[in-house]
Amino acid sequence: MLTPPAATKLRSMNPTGKVALVTGGARRVGKAISLALADAGAYVVVNYNHSAEEAKATVREIEQRGRRALAVQGDVSKKKDMDALIETVSREFRRLDILVNSAARFDKASILDITEEDWDRVMAVNLRGPFFLSQAAAPLLAANGAGVIVNIADLSAFQPWPSYAHHAVSKAGLVHLTRVLARALGPKVRANCVAPGTVLPPEGFEAEPDEADERTVLKRIGSPEDVANAVMYFVKNDFVTGQVLAVDGGRLLL
Repeated sequence: MLTPPAATKLRSMNPTGKVALVTGGARRVGKAISLALADAGAYVVVNYNHSAEEAKATVREIEQRGRRALAVQGDVSKKKDMDALIETVSREFRRLDILVNSAARFDKASILDITEEDWDRVMAVNLRGPFFLSQAAAPLLAANGAGVIVNIADLSAFQPWPSYAHHAVSKAGLVHLTRVLARALGPKVRANCVAPGTVLPPEGFEAEPDEADERTVLKRIGSPEDVANAVMYFVKNDFVTGQVLAVDGGRLLL
């Protein structure tokens, strides 16, 4: 008679007392992620570029939850700003456990009209920024032997969106960067990626049938909290690295 193997306990990071840094963490999906981390017990560094008032409001909400929070300005497209951001985190908290690369640009342009400046601007925020911030953060993340990076891509990483070519290419690059980081920084740092579908249309977004259709297997769009829940899964489960989770209601299946 075969004896079933003993059940294994889910290995989990407890976010309580940990320090999290969320780029673009002041508003929209980034804010939902910041609040979810605070609700789980983490101290949160809310990075912003131009959204100072929103960042202050997000910090107040986190503090009302009984957690320390800090708003820090920094342009993710500038390496010196990201280096300074990590220096601030180190000085204020002496540790960093969770990095969420959420800041992004969503620029629309015909593929024949994209200029060199357009291309560089999107790549600098969506791909170069997460790389250099992860590079700067890696020593702090590894210091306690259980750091985690979560990158935020979207479905354009897997679908050819002709009116968002530079954006789509940057997000495809971010997915692959996630896998490279997972191998390069493991076992002390894990890296994973969340790829949302339609959860909160970008400001000024103009829907196109092949790009912004809200049809999903689940027959509804999602919410920023759905993305935050996926981020928390990657934060807590410490036996998952190098993976991508589409939070899209099954849209990629259609």
